Amino acid sequence: MLYFRAMSFLTIQHLDKIYKGEKILDQLSFSIDQGLKLGIAGETGAAKTTLLKIIAGLLQPDGGQVLLGGERVKGPEDQLLPGHPAIGYVSQHFELRNHYRVEEELEMSSNLNMQETAHIVSICKVEHLLKRKTTELSGGERQRIVLAKTLVKKPSLLLLDEPFSNLDPFHKNQMKEVLRDLSAHFSLTIILVSHDGSDLLSWADDLLLLQKGKIIQRGSPTDLYYNPVNSYAAGLLGPYNCIDEADSDLLKQFFNKHVSVQFPIIVRPAQLAFKSQEKDAVLGIVQHSFFMGGYWLVQVLVLGKVICVQTADMPRSPGTAVWVSLIEPF
Repeated sequence: MLYFRAMSFLTIQHLDKIYKGEKILDQLSFSIDQGLKLGIAGETGAAKTTLLKIIAGLLQPDGGQVLLGGERVKGPEDQLLPGHPAIGYVSQHFELRNHYRVEEELEMSSNLNMQETAHIVSICKVEHLLKRKTTELSGGERQRIVLAKTLVKKPSLLLLDEPFSNLDPFHKNQMKEVLRDLSAHFSLTIILVSHDGSDLLSWADDLLLLQKGKIIQRGSPTDLYYNPVNSYAAGLLGPYNCIDEADSDLLKQFFNKHVSVQFPIIVRPAQLAFKSQEKDAVLGIVQHSFFMGGYWLVQVLVLGKVICVQTADMPRSPGTAVWVSLIEPF
């Protein structure tokens, strides 16, 4: 299936990449419009980083091409210095020069005037770090400095490879806030790669799911979350229940009253609820409950299968009988 359109800002055409005799990118094609925030999710080994490096011009494809604004992005075998001046690439293995002050790092990289640079520094929340040495920064601070260093080069396309990896919850939320502010203040086109698709749901305009170097699904975060193409796609975006043909006829009949799709049927825990009556519900027995902060995930044995229900209420103790229903619309 092809995912590119004529006159798109970025077009990926039939990319192939072979590593140690194995094709890790297989005729991969898609396109995105200018200003779009595209999230790419896939398990480890799905070739996410390989794809970003080829788009950035840092890795040579074995077939196909990348077009930015209609012009081919050259690979490292096509030019002396690898990379593209309009493409900023932030690796998960970022580095800064040792013993330099942050302001010196930014000055050496900047293609902007002082006012524009100050704006970038403010959005990346690093004003208070400018006088510090690069060796005096935490992991989250270093990551924001690397992002600012990339942005002051004035790219039109920003590629982010696992920007939330190795960050504690506080710094992860801070980085997400920075990326939201960047999208609001600049007409940047951004591609963000993550092995944890749930990090992309609240940020991306569009999601693309990779499996073994191929696109298996693309669409809005809402569509992919509630209508994944298979169990692999469902698992990339969060907890799910899977009803398949091996399950009991009664269980399949219960779900088939609400949906008319082929098996497997994917049901998110938030699409299920506890009821106080048996109308339009099925009887289950509570197995375990897990506190998730703002809600509980409750495992319930229903017609021979353990399913997971999300609830804001304090769950009942194990062994308690409960009625489980589907929340409409399904």
